Amino acid sequence: MKGDSTVRAPWILHPILWIIIAVLLYPVMWVVALAFSGQQSLGLADLPANPTFLDRLRMVMPWPQSWSFANFVGVWTEQPFGRWLWNSIVVAGLTTVVGVAVACTAGYAFSRFRFAGRNAGMTLFLVTQMFPGTLMLIPLYAIVVDWLHLDNSVWGLVVVYSVTAVPFCVWMLKGYFDTIPTEIEESAIMDGCSPGRVFFEIVLPLAKPAVAVTALFSFMTAWNEFILAATFMEDDTRYTAPVGLRFFVSEFTAQWGYFAAGSLMVSIPVVILFLALQKFLVGGLTAGGVKG
Repeated sequence: MKGDSTVRAPWILHPILWIIIAVLLYPVMWVVALAFSGQQSLGLADLPANPTFLDRLRMVMPWPQSWSFANFVGVWTEQPFGRWLWNSIVVAGLTTVVGVAVACTAGYAFSRFRFAGRNAGMTLFLVTQMFPGTLMLIPLYAIVVDWLHLDNSVWGLVVVYSVTAVPFCVWMLKGYFDTIPTEIEESAIMDGCSPGRVFFEIVLPLAKPAVAVTALFSFMTAWNEFILAATFMEDDTRYTAPVGLRFFVSEFTAQWGYFAAGSLMVSIPVVILFLALQKFLVGGLTAGGVKG
């Protein structure tokens, strides 16, 4: 009986998994269909006077009557979308560099060194992840605008996004550094390597999977964020892509086709980054979970 249940269980689960996949992909397919429909209405087809079952089914199926690139062209001509996309690339790129640099050094210090406040510092990093980002909006605004005078500045967003991403990244890298045997570093030091060379030439290459996950998380934190960017940026030429997309759907206009096309173009860099780093993702997410 046990053998039969082991064989039949996957076949029972397959239809359930396909249903779950269909439910998850349906909104994505709707956005794709709306982007390539060439129209701005959410309805991709009009019901006839006496609709049949197939007509009603066609209303809910994400498939346009005709395919067009008009919405993609309109996104670039109606608004300065190219400028917004470039702002997102700059902000996300700088956030990734700062986040990876701070998280790598801090994670290595928490993993290898013993100092006063070490455990308390790691606990505080963890506590910061328990609160929603909007809770820190007012103090962050006071720090960035009143103290640093970086309002309406790319560097202000980089500072805010780096602070948001660093706690998780430090925890991720600290756990991964714990899995790297200290004997490797001790051997290198005995061979004459300085602590700096040990870190950059031995430890970091061994921690590539965790560094890749850290870079991806830092990039996505800055790339997809909306509330902080909308709060700190006042000049429309300095908006990031998520903030700029809101102009296609407002109180007075509802250009859903442009919004869908812009959303697809905004998602392309993240997809490319996922594909480029996919071989590191599984190892980076799991290897730091255990030590031994």
